[in-house]
Amino acid sequence: MAMWIQAQQLQGDALHQMQSLYGQHFPIEVRHYLSQWIESQAWDAVDLDSSQDEFRAKRLLEGLVQELQKKAEHQVGEDGFLLKIKLGHYATQLKNTYDRCPMELVRCIKHILYHEQRLVREATNPSSPVGDLLDTMSQKHLQINQTFEELRLMTRDSENDLSGLSGLQHTQEYFIIQYQESVRVQAQISQLAQLSPQDQSRILREQGLQQKKASMDAWLQHEAQKLQQFRQELAEKHQKTLQLLRKQQTIILDDELIQWKRRQQLAGNGGPSEGSLDVLQSWCEKLAETIWQNRQQIRRAEHLRQQLPIPGPVENMLTELNATITDIISALVTSTFIIEKQPPQVLKTQTKFAATVRLLVGGKLNVHMNPPQVKATIISEQQAKALLKNENTRNDCSGEILNNSCHMEYHQATGTLGAHFRNMSLKRIKRSDRRGAESVTEEKFTILFESQFSVGGNELVFQVKTLSLPVVVIVHGSQDNNATATVLWDNAFAEPGRVPFVVPDKVAWPQLCEALNMKFKAEVQSNHGLSEENLVFLAQKAFSSTNVHPEDYSNMTISWSQFNRESLPGRNFTFWQWFDGVMELTKKHLKPHWNDGAILGFVNKQQAQDMLLSKPNGTFLLRFSDSEIGGVTIAWVADNTNKAGERLVWNLMPYTTKDFSIRSLADRISDLNHLLYLYPDRPKDDVFSKYYTPLLSKPVDGYVKPQIKQVVPGFATALSDQAAGSNIYMDQASSPAVCSQPPYMFPQNPDTMLDPDGDFDLDDTMDVARHVEELLRRPVDNQWMPPS
Repeated sequence: MAMWIQAQQLQGDALHQMQSLYGQHFPIEVRHYLSQWIESQAWDAVDLDSSQDEFRAKRLLEGLVQELQKKAEHQVGEDGFLLKIKLGHYATQLKNTYDRCPMELVRCIKHILYHEQRLVREATNPSSPVGDLLDTMSQKHLQINQTFEELRLMTRDSENDLSGLSGLQHTQEYFIIQYQESVRVQAQISQLAQLSPQDQSRILREQGLQQKKASMDAWLQHEAQKLQQFRQELAEKHQKTLQLLRKQQTIILDDELIQWKRRQQLAGNGGPSEGSLDVLQSWCEKLAETIWQNRQQIRRAEHLRQQLPIPGPVENMLTELNATITDIISALVTSTFIIEKQPPQVLKTQTKFAATVRLLVGGKLNVHMNPPQVKATIISEQQAKALLKNENTRNDCSGEILNNSCHMEYHQATGTLGAHFRNMSLKRIKRSDRRGAESVTEEKFTILFESQFSVGGNELVFQVKTLSLPVVVIVHGSQDNNATATVLWDNAFAEPGRVPFVVPDKVAWPQLCEALNMKFKAEVQSNHGLSEENLVFLAQKAFSSTNVHPEDYSNMTISWSQFNRESLPGRNFTFWQWFDGVMELTKKHLKPHWNDGAILGFVNKQQAQDMLLSKPNGTFLLRFSDSEIGGVTIAWVADNTNKAGERLVWNLMPYTTKDFSIRSLADRISDLNHLLYLYPDRPKDDVFSKYYTPLLSKPVDGYVKPQIKQVVPGFATALSDQAAGSNIYMDQASSPAVCSQPPYMFPQNPDTMLDPDGDFDLDDTMDVARHVEELLRRPVDNQWMPPS
């Protein structure tokens, strides 16, 4: 519901508060007639403290005036005449008021919208801090922007002519003038003292000067107390400002920035993108600007105190303020040196990789005027721990990175300061001694980025460092899946602020389900994630359990060893290796079928049998192989050829990536005429025909393109094979005679093609098919060539 519609429903005191927001500065009629346009504009995107955003504010003012003029022109009839005049008047009034200061219009409207939202929220749900109107994120952002407005006003008040630093300076300058006058009078008295005591004129003059001196000393003493009080009040103002400033900085750095980093880490597991840094940068820049303004004020106050020392508590207060503001700006600068684009977390040696670091306050603190250099080194987990403990780790590294230095560049258009490492390469790695059963793919490293630069004309020098997300170094592609398991576990279960790179050894099963689903959807690039039934199947596999209810696993925990260290019972691979194989196969060859819901996938052999035996012959389903990494098999129901009246569920030996690189799943299903219905009852052509490879109708350069066709011994008929064989076409003008014998030969005893579990082994039949394909690639014999 639009904000203005809800605002009109306010009653009592809330309604009066809302009405008081409007006046000559912004008439309530403008809010009413342009409510939709006003609420659709990005007022918060305008940085009120940035002169660069004045153009954007100007555009908003022009847009507002144009909308008012259009609204006025559309008023017709007798009733619309007065409104037309009124709206036109408001358009002229707002243009004249804000034409020279468009930022004030933006400030005004932001203030109005913020308080409207607050009033509506309180009226809608007074017991809850977050109403239906605003979600938690937008409410937080509103609070941050409101706090910045408070800080702006407090900082301005500290600079104010009357009660602020300027007033203090004027008061002190006048005090010094009067003090100098007092010194001059005292000098005159001293000169008179050298004259004869009997000189009547000297006595009268000395008395006058003594009275003037006493009066001035009394004034000076009184003014010195007032001046000291003035200084103390100003110092207390700064204390309050810094208190709010530190609180605001904590929210932005310890909440918002940490959340962004957490989203960045989860994005490494396939989670949603961490989002733009633009809003965070605008907040950090406002912090930097406000901190710097207050720092300059405190330094001026200290300079004034040194010019005119007056004993009192102010000296200690200013020392404390100066230390506090330095701590605040140090925390801001060091915390906003971040990695915008992480290096790959599975890092192969001798392979090029990239990364980007960014300083969120670089533009405001003029760091770009002398662009600093950033250096990247790779360090071990133990070295990272020592670094965070401030132990001496200078020159310690665990490998050699080529092209590891880069200067930061300032981009004027975006206002960003960053260093883009485009061609780094890990030349060598030095591994540490491994603990227990830990493998090389469980060892974690990190890329350390560090730089040094000064702020404020070398007033402050900062050494900044930031660590990348954990990196697992591999030397061969075969290590990739185990390294990915280490990264996934770390990204999913790392706690903010942890000691590098500690993760729990056991996690709740539902937590792992969330991580696996996130990874699966990202890898397969599908919105069709893992269903509750799929997750139950995975739990059965991980825990070697037969329980079929999700709640049976909700309180269970799974250890790292169960995840990717111990092999599954009766297998030579781990749970993760099996799951990773499923993802790879689906991503490369089965994605459209998975998205169509054609692959049940996570079903074991017994479940498939129970499901199919209740269906007509020819019904089939696709499930992932339990016995092979990255395999999918077809299970179907048909009569037992050896026993009349009995029906069996048959299972093909699993297909792998190697098989699908020869012939696609859809074409293989098309080849098998005994497969009729995809479980539960969908005709197979309705599901798969759009993926069949079209047949070529003409030869190319006198050659006929061969075709490979899959055959399952015992489940193919000569009739169907002959029909399929007729799908090979040649040029009609010169069609050769075609051999009438069946194009496929079957072994006399088909049962020899079955594996011990009753599965078909297609390796032999595919070897025959490949041999036929090779024969067909040879030039056609002259007797088959068309006459010239």
